[in-house]
Amino acid sequence: MPNDRPILLVEDNPDDEALTLRAFSKNRIENPVIVARDGVEALDYLFATGRHAQRDLSVMPAVILLDLKLPRIDGLEVLRRIRADERTRLLPVVILTTSREHQDIHTGYSLGANSYIRKPVDFEKFIQAVGQLGLYWLGMNEAVENAAD
Repeated sequence: MPNDRPILLVEDNPDDEALTLRAFSKNRIENPVIVARDGVEALDYLFATGRHAQRDLSVMPAVILLDLKLPRIDGLEVLRRIRADERTRLLPVVILTTSREHQDIHTGYSLGANSYIRKPVDFEKFIQAVGQLGLYWLGMNEAVENAAD
């Protein structure tokens, strides 16, 4: 059963963005992918503000893949705002980052991240990791149908 809800990829590095999109393709993950290149863009998309003001708020992402080291508003602050808002607090958020700082892991989970994955440098391992993410978050996980209810 295909899932047509979008994936929100919050990633400022064009190489990591391309790598992630390629990994989605290799794993036949066909959900639309919305790319936000900084924390402000991510929040504008989620809350239908700024250039996303006309977006239909009834369609929320199936999963948010969130980098931590972002310009303008960092990933931990984005996560804090997602969890603080009734409309988005139940959305699955997977931190997908190169950060190896133990404080980032602790803070990410404390703020309500569903998972914390370090980006592997090896492309084949990354393809496998994205495939497992897709299988779980887009296939097996039972999502709340409308987080705003």
